Amino acid sequence: MSVTGPTWEYEGYRPEEERLRESLCTLGNGYFATRGALPECTADDIHYPGTYVAGCYDRLTSEVTGRRIENEDMVNLPNWLPLRFRPAGGAWLTPDTAPVTEHRLTLHLDPGLLERRTSYGLDDGGALHVRQLRLVHLTDPHLAVLRTEFSVDGRAVDLEVEAALDGRVTNSGVDRYRDLDGRHLTQVRTGLAEHGAMWLRCHTRTSRIECALAARLTADAPVATGQEALRAVQHVRLRPVPGGTVTLDKTVALHTSHDPAIGDPLEAAVDRVGAAPGFDDLLESHARAWEQLWRRTALEIPGEAGAILRLHLFHVLQTLSPHTADLDVGVPARGLHGEAYRGHVFWDELFVLPYLNLHLPEVSHALLRYRHRRLDAACRAARATGRRGALYPWQSGSDGREEAQEVHLNPRSGRWLQDHSRLQHHVGSAVAYNIWQYCEATGDTDFLHGEGADMLLQIARFWADSAGYDEHLGRYRIRGVMGPDEYHDAYPGALRPGLDDNAYTNVTAAWVLARALDLLRLLPEPRRRELSQNTGLEEDEPARWEEISRTLHVPFHEGVISQFEGYGDLAELDWDAYRRRYRDIRRLDRILEAEGDSVNRYKASKQADVLMLGYLFSAPELRSLFRRLGHRLDERLWTATVDHYLHRTSHGSTLSGLVHGWILTRARRADAWAFVQEALRGDIADLQGGTTGEGIHLGAMAGTLDLVQRGLTGLETRDGALCLEPVPLPELSSYGFRIRYQGHWGVHLRLRSGLLEISVPDSDRAPIDVCLRDRVVPVGPGESARLVVPDVAAQPSATG
Repeated sequence: MSVTGPTWEYEGYRPEEERLRESLCTLGNGYFATRGALPECTADDIHYPGTYVAGCYDRLTSEVTGRRIENEDMVNLPNWLPLRFRPAGGAWLTPDTAPVTEHRLTLHLDPGLLERRTSYGLDDGGALHVRQLRLVHLTDPHLAVLRTEFSVDGRAVDLEVEAALDGRVTNSGVDRYRDLDGRHLTQVRTGLAEHGAMWLRCHTRTSRIECALAARLTADAPVATGQEALRAVQHVRLRPVPGGTVTLDKTVALHTSHDPAIGDPLEAAVDRVGAAPGFDDLLESHARAWEQLWRRTALEIPGEAGAILRLHLFHVLQTLSPHTADLDVGVPARGLHGEAYRGHVFWDELFVLPYLNLHLPEVSHALLRYRHRRLDAACRAARATGRRGALYPWQSGSDGREEAQEVHLNPRSGRWLQDHSRLQHHVGSAVAYNIWQYCEATGDTDFLHGEGADMLLQIARFWADSAGYDEHLGRYRIRGVMGPDEYHDAYPGALRPGLDDNAYTNVTAAWVLARALDLLRLLPEPRRRELSQNTGLEEDEPARWEEISRTLHVPFHEGVISQFEGYGDLAELDWDAYRRRYRDIRRLDRILEAEGDSVNRYKASKQADVLMLGYLFSAPELRSLFRRLGHRLDERLWTATVDHYLHRTSHGSTLSGLVHGWILTRARRADAWAFVQEALRGDIADLQGGTTGEGIHLGAMAGTLDLVQRGLTGLETRDGALCLEPVPLPELSSYGFRIRYQGHWGVHLRLRSGLLEISVPDSDRAPIDVCLRDRVVPVGPGESARLVVPDVAAQPSATG
């Protein structure tokens, strides 16, 4: 792999890297995405073409270890890529079956274009050169196009080319899911339209979503149509001669029955592909749309870090583009890039929305509305546990029910194990946090007083009903949950899953309750009365929320914040011994289970848990939260807590390096850069050992962008002002970006040489109040300001 400006290039054909390259070369537009697989290759142990439409799910039941298990998956839809070729009468050429003299894959980020060049050696000593350009259109989200150019050395070659739409696909891109039913497509039909386009239509088996594709071939040769079961097929005979190039364009349209403003999906696809412009016009409009999107979102960072961040932003925007604002979808944790996590929506939006809020707030708004549409389901889930309010699922899909699996496979032991991750009720706090952050950044009081208030109050209500009073402690406690750590799901030897008083859960629950009380005070009286009537809010509930928000139990041990009650009683792990034996111990839980042991016995974390508090909240806000709970959080306590968990975390998640890098950067620690690098390289180097090939980690990618935008700058949107407190990171000492803040488009911030420059574009909006520590400077439209960043050496660090 090499990086040259805004391009990522892979040289040579390496079968062992194909899945990784396919994920990182995925092209998408927020509506659908297609992995960067070679069009002449079918799904096997090396290649995995996949096309995924946002929000297209299907539910199937499989038998596992004698029990029937239901799973909902983001569906791998019919493959539109297939285009294979061969010398007339010869074998089909692929890099796995024919000699390859050159192979290069280049991802052009600026125009959103994937270029592929391959040279195949021919029997007579000549060579066939194949160049392909691929795009998934950013202006028209239903279109994609593949241009293929053939040229030869030696002599002219008669080529047979076959293009297809393949309906034989299954969901089989994740090895550990292969014992489960992945056959989601049924009623596959193919045919030929009047204007010569071939088409394919099918349905998902349970959700009954209809999908239709139509493809138009453009070539200087007649196109012949064939008939195959489950595939629409067309053939072309081409004759490239030395010194010349022959070109074949395959333009594809994709529609589903979920699309608005259409009748029949097949008719829509056939009409759209028939009216689509040629390749050059499509490329021009596509590149122009990307240019505009880059202008609104890009970071200005030099060097390798800047190139990686641009790739991360590219994949975030391919999953969550302006088209997402028109869809009923959430944030798929692995993007639209593969089938890991089954395409489900987790709490990863906690790491994604803060970046989008300041660039594409309309997308953030749509993602929050996805949660609001599923509020009734969350309230039903809470009632099923005997509580009021809203219990959002740990894994969400189409309709808001809990999609977390009941069992999961440990690939090391081959055993299917009980999965208790649905006890991560803290996902509700993440939803509440995103509501508050979005409204602070945008000033969208209509949303805050409307749908945001609906959700925030019901989440607060759930936490209040989850808290039980302990007479001995004189405090409220939340029992039977899991924290973000994910390793610990029960006490050693316990018959029931769940832990008591997870510090992250309790502190964020206190924050939600406090914000809900703030909101009740802010709401106009008619809306407050309406909300109380609609939710059945009882008169004494706010007073109880106030009490609980001040008396939730936070456990401590040995001068640090305990991850949960009883954490301090767990055994210490011999980390050095396990590293010597296994080298990579990121998935320590699987290692210990395969040994017949359990990670529940040890002070060992998969990822940040307690330290997530320092990721979500600024030092003053975190101190205030602990003060509200009756504790003093000083620099000594926080530093000891950071050190304690830093030495007891295996970083089995790509989010872990991000959070630790953020924490240590704000604490001005010398080892911050090592964690930042891990976050930057998590996917491009596949540090989790094969997981990137199953789909990129969207939360970690977006989080690295936000690390620059908010982490290094200390940027907070608070009380109607833009507050900043930059910290130095020598490896990222100069950077800039534009944000959209409360109606101001393109506010430019740049930090270099100890100076913070801020420019506000001309408009009729009010000036922006910029806070830099204790100084407030109003910057009006059309104005710029240069502020000296205070000497950080003289500032208290961490929470001091």
